Amino acid sequence: MKIKINLGAGRDIKDGYINHDIKLLRGIDVAHDLNSYPWPWDSQSVDLIEALDLLEHLDNFIQAMEEVHRILKPDGSLHLKVPYWNSVYRHIDPTHKRGFHEATFKFFDPNSDLCKLRPYYTFARFRILEQRFILIPFSPYLKLPFISKIVIRSKFLQRLVGFLGNTFSNIILDLELYLMKLPADNQSDL
Repeated sequence: MKIKINLGAGRDIKDGYINHDIKLLRGIDVAHDLNSYPWPWDSQSVDLIEALDLLEHLDNFIQAMEEVHRILKPDGSLHLKVPYWNSVYRHIDPTHKRGFHEATFKFFDPNSDLCKLRPYYTFARFRILEQRFILIPFSPYLKLPFISKIVIRSKFLQRLVGFLGNTFSNIILDLELYLMKLPADNQSDL
């Protein structure tokens, strides 16, 4: 049986998942403060972790990624969504502690020059399978019925939109990533 965890589920309860949150809300299976380590799951016991709109709330991002790495099985999957560093969504919620740049998760991918430059930041290694930019034009100021969210998957368009998003605020609202935990024999030496 595959073990799937929906970290920080809140009211987004998913069937077939262990639904987690800091409070024992309706539908939550495990209540635990993720700023308290270790997390209540065994090492290498989880196949899939969903962490949508969660990492920005935690005190220590790198320690949280290391804990995700600990509990995921080799080749386990991590699906996450985080607010972009200069997005209005990064700043609106008073419980957000940080935003994220499109290069942030490259520090965990051993194929990335950033990970090769600073391999000592963390032992946690993940392959970035896919990264998407989430754009919602004019949000939250103007809701246009004919425009919902726009997902940018193309590497070329990400470079163009990334340039604009780093030059002007509130273009890229969120980053969505799919990562895979690398087996121990593929991790670089620290």
